[in-house]
This record gives sequence, C-alpha cells and structure tokens, in this order.
Amino acid sequence: MLQTLQDQFLGSTIGGLVLGSIYALVALGYTMVYGVLRLINFAHSEIFMIGTMTSLFILASIATSGNIVVGLGAMILLLLALMLASAVVSGGSAVVLEQVAYRPLRKRGSSKLAALISAIGASIFLQELFALIIIPEVFGKSGRVPQNAPRFVDRDTLFPVGNAVVRTDQVLVFIGAILVMVVLDQLVRRTRIGRGIRATAQDPEAAVLMGVSIDRIVRITFLLGGAMAGVASALYLMELENTGYRVGFVLGIKAFTAAVLGGIGNLRGALLGGIVLGLVENWSAIFLGSEWKDVTAFVVLVLVLMFRPTGILGESLQRARA
Repeated sequence: MLQTLQDQFLGSTIGGLVLGSIYALVALGYTMVYGVLRLINFAHSEIFMIGTMTSLFILASIATSGNIVVGLGAMILLLLALMLASAVVSGGSAVVLEQVAYRPLRKRGSSKLAALISAIGASIFLQELFALIIIPEVFGKSGRVPQNAPRFVDRDTLFPVGNAVVRTDQVLVFIGAILVMVVLDQLVRRTRIGRGIRATAQDPEAAVLMGVSIDRIVRITFLLGGAMAGVASALYLMELENTGYRVGFVLGIKAFTAAVLGGIGNLRGALLGGIVLGLVENWSAIFLGSEWKDVTAFVVLVLVLMFRPTGILGESLQRARA
C-alpha cells in the first residue's frame, strides 16, 4: 500500500488539481445564485451540459475525420473560441432559465420549496429535450449514448514532477480555469455590477432604495454563473473528450459539494472547495479504487453538512469587500 501511494500520489495530485478546477468553475454558478437569491439552482448542471454540446458541435463541424491536427497557436485559439462560444450559449441559457422557471415564482412571492421543485423540473426537462430531440437532430446519433469529441489538444508531456508528468492539456485546463475565476472575483469585488450583486445579496430592499434594479442584478448573476459553467464545459470536453445528456448530473452534485465545502455564497470558497474536492477524490482512489470516487464526494458533502455547514471559509457573498 505504501509503495502504491508513493507511485501514484503525485500523478493523482496533478489530476486532482485539474479536475478540481473544473468543479470550481461550475461551483461558482451555484454559489453566486445562492448568494443573491438564497436558491440552489439544481438546473445549473444542465447549463453545463448545454455548454459541452456547444463545444462538441463546433468541434464536430471542424473535424472532417478523426482528430483535429493543428499547431500550438491554432490549438490555443480554438480552445479560446470553444470557451467563449460555450460561455455565451450557457450564459444565455441560464438567463432564459431564470426568466422561465424562477422569475414568475419570485414575482408571486412563492416559497423556496416551489423554486426548488421548479429547478428539478427544469433539469429533467432539459435532459430529456436533449436526449429525445436535440442530440438526434444535431448529431444524428441516439441521445442516450455518450457523444465522443475529436481530440484537438495533444497529450504531450511538458515536464516531469517526480515519478509523474504534467501534460499540455492539464496545464491548459488549470491555468484557464484559474484565470477565469480571478477575472470573475475581481469583477464582483471592484466593478459597479459587482457592487450591485453584493448589495442585492446583503439587503435587497435597501438595494432597491439605492437605485439597484433587482431583476437586472438577478439576470446578470445567472448570466455570469452560466458563463462560468460554459467555460468549464469547454475545458471538460477538451480533457475528457466525451459528453452526454446526463453529463452534468453527477458533476453538478460534485460542484455543489465543492460550493458547500468552500462556503456556499463565497466565490473564493468555491475555488478552494473545488480544488480540495478534486484532490480528495483522486487521493481516495489510490486506496479505494476509482469506482469509489463518486462515493467519496458524497461522503465529503455529508460530513461538511454535519460538522462544518458554513464551509471552510464560511464568508457569504454579501460580506465580500471591494
């Protein structure tokens, strides 16, 4: 066992950082919506799924046969294009979701339970919409089977770390995710839009008196959260090279776990929670096997809710300071 740990620890750590950065990006959508509306948007996982389908459509349109062979510059440009396109489509889908599934309930003063039921219904509807109509029509395949994506980033070794190696795709995922999260963090902390989001999260009534449009802030919050899921979906598809109509289900629960672990409603907490969860998952696979990775994530969620329900950082969005 000790020898296995020595052989796999560094490789599992690198993989955990990469996986955790994707969790963190998706977790940002959960934590932002919760910070503003005190609502767990369980349909956020399908916003992520829509982003993967957007990236897959672009790659399938480019690839004539097999993998896409391009140079380093074109490869990075293609990845940026996928991230941008998926962010736009996912962000727009999140805005539509808010207007259709949540805003009518909010205007009527419905309970949080009604919004939660609406979120679950929207999640199932989007899954079945893609499985029954969109995937067969767009890709010409059964919507119930995994959809493979062509490879456009080589798995070249950049440099060794002990007995492990760091690959090109891993560096792109990790750096891309961190940069996007830093941009979002600074936007929320230092811009007028960010001040509006934090004011609404802290005291909606006072924010209205100060001239803040709650509907506009909620719309922007869903847009930003959806865009983060879109960026994550492009990185996910590049790394794992497959998607499906339920690709967001388990990953969405893990991202929610990451948000709770770091401190729900805390942007930096989502980053920390995603990285920690990715590491814990991969390290647990060394001892228990990869088939236990999902179980580990849910055990972490239960333990956090039992012993540290406010998360590691515990600071909510409204307490953030510019």
